[in-house]
Amino acid sequence: MSLLTVTSVAPLTPRMTRMTFTGPGLHEIGTWPDQQLKLLFPRPGGSAHVSDAADVGTWYQAYLAMPEPERPWMRGFTVRSLSEGVLTVDFVLHGDSGPASRWATTARAGDVIGRFGPSRDYARPLGIADLLVFAGDETALPAIGSLLELLPEAQQRLVFVEVADPAEEQDVPGVRWVHRSAGEDLVSVVTAAEVPPSVWVWLGGEASAVRSLRRHFVGQGVSKKDIEFAGYWRRALTQDDDPTSDDLAEAQERIAALSE
Repeated sequence: MSLLTVTSVAPLTPRMTRMTFTGPGLHEIGTWPDQQLKLLFPRPGGSAHVSDAADVGTWYQAYLAMPEPERPWMRGFTVRSLSEGVLTVDFVLHGDSGPASRWATTARAGDVIGRFGPSRDYARPLGIADLLVFAGDETALPAIGSLLELLPEAQQRLVFVEVADPAEEQDVPGVRWVHRSAGEDLVSVVTAAEVPPSVWVWLGGEASAVRSLRRHFVGQGVSKKDIEFAGYWRRALTQDDDPTSDDLAEAQERIAALSE
């Protein structure tokens, strides 16, 4: 576990801001597709530090052993970029309903949070197919943006991103933007698209939408091994709430996929 220091804060859209960080160990991490990490946000008057342990089991035990009033809030994020020791993370701003968004709304250069990861143990390569499909909401946009930058120019792709309204669109080429303000939703738009079964699919965003899309593609004949999926958040629940049966089933499938 290490600490991160904010070096810059820049708004991307009315509801998303980009931050850069420096901190010990960033130069040694390296890069791979879809890097995931945990960020730790201090409670009022508290610290973001937990333990210097590098082992995930030891570190997490130390985290759980902290008294709850002192334990920093922990949330999962995707690395937008990591280069020359500078980590870039994009934050969705949705008011003060969550600790990450609340912190990001007022963050300034010099602020300190904690990180654990990203770990190469969870690295997964991009799939190989004539057509790659990416679909997610704004929470998945940082991952989708970083993945698209890895693709050769000639690679065929379909990209769907659900956002609140046109003001939330970013300069990401080739995206079919899905606007909630126009009554659209990701699942309806993606399932209406004509996609052959010989594709590789990446899905991220709200957990129930991700599950619906995964079931759709499997039903269309896409092999489960050719679908990467992650439920980043749950409607009406937070990451502090106990996992549902669907969450546990999803975790088991992701673990099984990592061992293949």
